[in-house]
Amino acid sequence: MLDNPRHATRIDESSLGYEGWRIVAVCFLLATFGWGLGFYGQSVYVAELQRARGWPTSLVSAGTTFFYLFGALLVVFVGEAVRKYGPRLCLIAGTLAMAAAAVAIGAVREPWQLYLADAVLAFGWAGTSLAMITNTISLWFDQKRGMAISLALNGASFGGIVGVPLLVTLIGHVGFASSMYAAAGAMLVLLLPVILFVVGHPPDLHGWHATAKAKPQSSSEIRAWALRDVGFLTVTIAFALVLFAQVGFIVHLISFLDPVIGRERAAVAVAVLTAMAVVGRVLFSMVIDRLNQRLASALSFLSQAAALCVVINVHHDYVLIAACAVFGFSVGNLITLPSLIVQQEFDSASFGVLISLNTAINQVTYAFGPGIVGALRDWSGGYSLPFYLCIALEVTAAALIMVRGKPKTKLS
Repeated sequence: MLDNPRHATRIDESSLGYEGWRIVAVCFLLATFGWGLGFYGQSVYVAELQRARGWPTSLVSAGTTFFYLFGALLVVFVGEAVRKYGPRLCLIAGTLAMAAAAVAIGAVREPWQLYLADAVLAFGWAGTSLAMITNTISLWFDQKRGMAISLALNGASFGGIVGVPLLVTLIGHVGFASSMYAAAGAMLVLLLPVILFVVGHPPDLHGWHATAKAKPQSSSEIRAWALRDVGFLTVTIAFALVLFAQVGFIVHLISFLDPVIGRERAAVAVAVLTAMAVVGRVLFSMVIDRLNQRLASALSFLSQAAALCVVINVHHDYVLIAACAVFGFSVGNLITLPSLIVQQEFDSASFGVLISLNTAINQVTYAFGPGIVGALRDWSGGYSLPFYLCIALEVTAAALIMVRGKPKTKLS
């Protein structure tokens, strides 16, 4: 792979007046709608469609799995799209697709329409979630990239903490379809003018244009190389294992805690976990660019494994809530760290393609997390076996992430 070139232009990324921080604000707003409607909104859609249409859980849940898998296929090409069409056009396309998906979901009357709506939602998710945000921010930030991505992705948590309750409240007042139409309208009204006004032409931080002319490299060649590179594979596989465990655990957390400490305290535990994800991301953002990102990742994995061990073996309500807080502290950072490792260890001209590939593989993997955890729970009669599997995956990932591969590998 090409050696990292230094900055073509000296830019003070720490300055509050730097235009990149306005891009972070745009991405925060994008993440709020992207996760609110695309990720956390899935729980709302499943419940409402079951209630309104009387469809079996398996039918609606299969639509969610289809959404994740098809979305992962699309995410692979986000880096290429940003590089070819520019961030402004891609952000507008993602916003329009997500708004169209919200309208389509609200209008669903037949099962086949649900799958069509989920296909549109996958386009919206690809254009408003992690790959799009990291690719966009990488065009404006290098030295402060970790902080910028972490702050922008707080919008993801905001979408879950504030956006989903607002959507549920609105559904109670005006119904499911009208609420989805309103959410789509709000997204268009709030996001499109901001993108058009704020997002312009990014600076050439890495001298990428000169690099590309010196040695052109197609996206397919970069992906083929990456899938043979030890350093890239250890990052990708490690985070895929951890996100599988993380998503599987979180989705089943209330089901596990309800009979142990009651529904009210279980809800408190989930709220604490979500809040700590925000706290952890904000605190981590202050130092993340100065850390050894592989070691920070390994320690995060092990902290989650330790918290899971406590959750399985100690059934005191306050201890369980504290363990959920420890688990949640690293939840937000686990979607930020892969991009920082890729930035640190690989050529900047390939960043978009590599992080999109990494994100797609992770999404395919964690899409099966809730289903497999649920199947193991039914087979074993309890959550101990699936949660111990999650611990094993976290520990395996902690060891795997420390394998760096050969330094300064070159594409040929």
